[in-house]
Amino acid sequence: MLHVPGRTKLRRIVRSSAPATRPRRRIRLDNDERRAQLLALARKAFSDRSYDEVSIDDIARELKISKGLLYHYFPTKRDLYVAGLREIAEELVQRCTNIPSDGPPIERVRAGIEAYLDHISQHSRAYVSLMRGGIGSDPEVAGVVEGVRSRLTDNFLEQTPFAAMLAKDVRFQTAVRGWIGFVEGATIDWCANPRLSREELRELLTSILFSIITAVAPQIVKAQSQ
Repeated sequence: MLHVPGRTKLRRIVRSSAPATRPRRRIRLDNDERRAQLLALARKAFSDRSYDEVSIDDIARELKISKGLLYHYFPTKRDLYVAGLREIAEELVQRCTNIPSDGPPIERVRAGIEAYLDHISQHSRAYVSLMRGGIGSDPEVAGVVEGVRSRLTDNFLEQTPFAAMLAKDVRFQTAVRGWIGFVEGATIDWCANPRLSREELRELLTSILFSIITAVAPQIVKAQSQ
């Protein structure tokens, strides 16, 4: 091959003058930020798809992290799923806790139901995912759901205008717990098939509660309405 003097030197000059390719910088997040990011994506994934359809590979790929890093925060897919459920449950309970502590009894009940429906309207898929669960009879998932029901029941018994008079009445406690179950079933159905308006559902749930209380303790409802 014919050797052209200076060609090698020219190649070196061209290479050295070419713009250097900058390595892509990875955004480093602290532990809390990364965990929150994982939970946010997992909650959306598990709300949109069934548990079995969600892949850890897909979640890691979406966040551009390794599966090893994901498993550092959540050792299994089940751990990630349960952590997401706990977060959804806490948000729901907190939303229903901050209701007015004064005013007519029926208005206070309406305010609590309104807060509940407001949260569900904004997070319907996450709510259905929470209350229906996604791993069959998994005891930890069942514990999260049961915790929501118990906390909502306890919160109602503490804040309801009838609590002071009926707090130790077992029939009243049982009735409230049954009503919470009805609210759960009715709202899940409403999310899937909203045949009633939000206002109609709120009034239905309110009237059913007062009907229950009337059956358990008619003297209380009569006294409160006077």
